[in-house]
Formats: sequence, C-alpha cells, structure tokens
Amino acid sequence: MEEIRFRNTTILGVRVGRSIALGGDGQVTMGDMQMKSKAVKVRSFNDGKVLAGFAGAVADAMALFEKFEMKLSEVNGVLQKAVVEMAKEWRTDKILKELDALLAIMDSRSAYLLSGSGDVIEPDDQVISIGSGSGFAVAAARAFLEAGEKDPKVIVKKAMKITANLCIYTNDNITILDA
Repeated sequence: MEEIRFRNTTILGVRVGRSIALGGDGQVTMGDMQMKSKAVKVRSFNDGKVLAGFAGAVADAMALFEKFEMKLSEVNGVLQKAVVEMAKEWRTDKILKELDALLAIMDSRSAYLLSGSGDVIEPDDQVISIGSGSGFAVAAARAFLEAGEKDPKVIVKKAMKITANLCIYTNDNITILDA
C-alpha cells in the first residue's frame, strides 16, 4: 500500500536592514488532492519581534511553536540562544524527536532553520525558506533583492506569488507577517 503523504507549504522570510517579513502559503494537500487552501503556517512571538513558520505536520508544528515560545521566554527573548536550546531539546526529547516538521525562525538580526535532527542552520544571506516550493521562493526573492527592491513584505508577497505559479504544493493564499 502506498503511503499517503501530506505535502504542504512554502515558507519564505526576507530581511532588509532591520526590517523583516515572513510569509507562508495556505495549501495543504494529501496525495493528489487539495485538502485545505487557507491554512495559516506563520506566527509571531516576543511581541511581534520574532517571526516563525513551519513546514510539516500541523499538530507537530503547533507543539513545536509552543515549546519554542517557552524557550524564547526562558532566555529573555534572545533568539540565538532560544533556537539552540530548542534544537537540543527537539533532538533529545523522546516525544519531540518523533515530530515531523521544519521551522524557519527570524528576527531583525538573524534567521535560522531548525529540524528535529538537531540542525540549526543560519543562511548566508537575508533570505530563508523551507517547504515544497522553497527553491522557487528563494530564487525569486533573491532576484527582487538584486533588482533593488527594499521592502521585505513586498519581496515575500511577489516571490510567493511566483512560487504559487510554479510549485503544485503552494497556493496564492498567502499570510505575511512583518516587523
């Protein structure tokens, strides 16, 4: 029997100077069928100063968001420390390590990709992305940056629209947060 896979999400974050925006599409598919078109996969933390998005199982991501929020609070909003502590616990905790999701987290100074295997990746530039359409989203966002666009929210919106036209697991019901 073929395993039914949920495919969903493109999350894209962009930082220009100290301004950030992070967006996610709303599509959730199961096999070759769209199950939901308006899912919200991005969230803000720390009074809107930290933005995060998830790719993967929704229930797992919600549990991870709760855990991340606790870590962020424990370290007084210091993102790098919260991310490292979160990754360590995610990798070693018996229950958390079974969760199926990736997180993209950013603030005005840094951005990180987190996985359950303990990966904490800080991208080389000001663009961060996860999910099915992340390659398309990153390429489009970098093109807008190179063309001189300075508004991260505009870049995320335009890049996500392009991604929705290319990636069958990404739609144009986009939620964008900015700070």
